[in-house]
Amino acid sequence: MIERRRSRRTALELLYQVEVVGASVNKIIENHQENNKEYPLSEFSLKLVTGIYKHIEEIDQTIESYTDNWSIERMPILDRNIIRMCLYEMLYEDDIPFSVSINEAVELAKTYSTAESSKFVNGVLGKIAIDLKSDKK
Repeated sequence: MIERRRSRRTALELLYQVEVVGASVNKIIENHQENNKEYPLSEFSLKLVTGIYKHIEEIDQTIESYTDNWSIERMPILDRNIIRMCLYEMLYEDDIPFSVSINEAVELAKTYSTAESSKFVNGVLGKIAIDLKSDKK
């Protein structure tokens, strides 16, 4: 559990760098691996980051359909990447319960984003989870 939490934090850092630096996801991963040889990327971090970018259009469209009057570009970088990461887990990682993914996302928002971010992240992901659960039934 702690290892996955660390992996999510690392994945969030990489996702943030992609947007701030404007480099490709592959370049950011490569740079991280070159500069952190003593702390290699976990398999889960790598899976999250590459998986998000493999499905970025679908993920972003889904997010925008649940955020009234908020385009993906208008969201703070950290918030949108936290939501992206959680949504990726909900859509593509069947072994992780939605409640765990959402809780981890809310904790990341509390730690790294604004005071209101955890409520925003929780609200968006909660609405998505309800619909995804009903779709699976």
